[in-house]
Amino acid sequence: MKFYAQELLGKSLFCKSESKQLSNLGFTLLEVLVVVLIIGTLGAIAAPSWLAFLNIQSLNAAQNEVYRSLQEAKSNSVRQKLTWQVSFREQNGVSQWAVHPQTTNLMLLDWHNLSPRVQIDGAETTLTRSGGVWRVRFNYKGNVNGQLGQLTLSSRDGGKAKRCVITSTLIGAIRTAKENRSPQNGRFCY
Repeated sequence: MKFYAQELLGKSLFCKSESKQLSNLGFTLLEVLVVVLIIGTLGAIAAPSWLAFLNIQSLNAAQNEVYRSLQEAKSNSVRQKLTWQVSFREQNGVSQWAVHPQTTNLMLLDWHNLSPRVQIDGAETTLTRSGGVWRVRFNYKGNVNGQLGQLTLSSRDGGKAKRCVITSTLIGAIRTAKENRSPQNGRFCY
């Protein structure tokens, strides 16, 4: 009888410890909620920084693309002894560029898109504009045809970040710049 009671007592202890082991598997609702709350908080802190980083990267890539297009037009003008032009426009909410001889009809051009995150900042762009198209022309010597100026790019999502490409001398010097804290001649990109 004593043995039988110990056996029953042992089984009931075993059952209790087995149920304790089973209840330790997994997470409680409270633990899951705390983890979700921590991840949500970290995400809310990191998201604006990540979006700003993406915007800056898009601006830098677009600035390099504009710079290369100006260099291409300058090189083509010297090589072919013709006046070449780089044209920029906003078409259906997309910033575009094209490199072509000056005499080419704008409707026949192969326009290249800049990043959808980037727009041409019309308030700070000082290039010659005609018919909604900004342009820079290089003569057969690779010099700018008296059209000094800059093309300024900004983010479509807003923010203060700006990138610009500047034709700064009549001999066709091209340089890049980014936004500054204080304006010069009413412009922040110089």
